[in-house]
Amino acid sequence: MSDPLRIGVLVSGRGSNLQAVLDAIAAGSLNARVAVVISDTPAAPALDRARAAGAPVHVLPTGKYRSRLTDAAEVECVECLRDHDVQLVFLAGFMRILHETLLDAFAGAIINIHPSLLPAFPGLDAQRQALDYGVKLAGATVHFVDAGIDAGPIIAQRVVPVMPGDDRDSLADRILIQEHMLVVEALQLFAAGRVHLRGRQVVIEEDQSTAATSGSRSTT
Repeated sequence: MSDPLRIGVLVSGRGSNLQAVLDAIAAGSLNARVAVVISDTPAAPALDRARAAGAPVHVLPTGKYRSRLTDAAEVECVECLRDHDVQLVFLAGFMRILHETLLDAFAGAIINIHPSLLPAFPGLDAQRQALDYGVKLAGATVHFVDAGIDAGPIIAQRVVPVMPGDDRDSLADRILIQEHMLVVEALQLFAAGRVHLRGRQVVIEEDQSTAATSGSRSTT
């Protein structure tokens, strides 16, 4: 087995997707290590989850902007990720827009999970957007991060039906269940070296172990 993928996780809130990753690692179903958890919120419950799992944590200065980090904080974030030899950055409910300093330092190695079937309903409160629009299908998307708002190339998605009587919270809860599974599946693709970004095209290689097993079966 290859060395575990070293993940840096950026969080702002409760960290349920972080917990899904930590649980999958502990269960042996994800060949990865959470090398560091970085938050822009000192009291984020996600930091407690990280500490309970023995993962290093780092808190960034909040600065004067609500929607982005200061330039100095982005530099600090990059230095922290590099200090922990991070290979892939995962935004797990990180509520700030990234800019050139971080995007350039980890180009092609930053992913996010979003509670909609992108490109539909980017930005805040995608679940409410979906209900207001009246769609019958919602879901979750793991995608690469670029300078746009939830606009990077799509890696994987899961579909969630919108049920009669759904409100924002009930839909969000069902999507979140799928998010937890989807992010683990996506990270395992990275850990296996099967994800490649070519321009804006995401290429997922076939699982060679499965292919080898299938190819070796005898036929009668």
